[in-house]
Amino acid sequence: MALDTSAVNDPRPFGTFAPTGITRWVIDRTRGLPGSWVGRRIAMIMRRVVMKSLKGQPLDLETFGVRMRIVPYKNVCERRILFTPQYFDLDEIKLIAARNKDDFTFIDVGSNVGWYSLLVARKVRASSRILAVEPQPEIFDRLIHNIRLNPFGTVKAVDCAVADKTGELTLFLDPLNKGEASLKIVNSSQTDTIRVPAVTLLDLVNREGFSHLDAVKLDVEGAEDLILDPFFRDAPASLYPSVFIIPDVADRWQVDVRKLLEGKGYRQTLQTRMNLVFERSK
Repeated sequence: MALDTSAVNDPRPFGTFAPTGITRWVIDRTRGLPGSWVGRRIAMIMRRVVMKSLKGQPLDLETFGVRMRIVPYKNVCERRILFTPQYFDLDEIKLIAARNKDDFTFIDVGSNVGWYSLLVARKVRASSRILAVEPQPEIFDRLIHNIRLNPFGTVKAVDCAVADKTGELTLFLDPLNKGEASLKIVNSSQTDTIRVPAVTLLDLVNREGFSHLDAVKLDVEGAEDLILDPFFRDAPASLYPSVFIIPDVADRWQVDVRKLLEGKGYRQTLQTRMNLVFERSK
């Protein structure tokens, strides 16, 4: 399916690409389905029917109070947002937002098109600071567009990878799922690569002038250990986040991330279908 990139970057206002007809009907139905096995299967079948008819067009939708221009082709993240946002990490987002206070800080590493960052931004105070970090140029453009569609004013997009060293690194891309980019080789026989700027998490924190971190979400397709190992080696304890959210992909780590976090005073407080949540008392 060819993507109409001119439509993705179309300057016309939000709502220009609002879903209509059968597309609107299916989206409304899939968004109301339960999280059971049967509900998920029905959603998948209905989604497939609509995807064949969209012909590369983006869709403008408001979801849980957040406006987004969604491009659901070759990006699992955007398909989830479009059809079944009720399944998509809402417990984790609620936990982050519960930390809401003056000068709240959140770093979203592997932000994709901004789902976490924007939902958190909607719930926290105007004095908050949120960094949405995304290294893929095409996805970064979508992230910027979605940030501009919303009035929150607390989200800053940063176009780089976060890694174990600062410099220019190779990012491995899955052409079938743009959300699968990683500094480690991805699970695809059709891997593409690009060179991207990279920083360590500590360098990013220092560069942005953060004095504390309330929450950090890492979703870097198995490269979480590359980020955390040097961070805990070099960062002062005063910069340790209160909350870490990481994907449950231990089979892809070369360092035992659970053990690393526990050794720094974190305890696992939540395990969801996709993620692990660790919290640390300060």
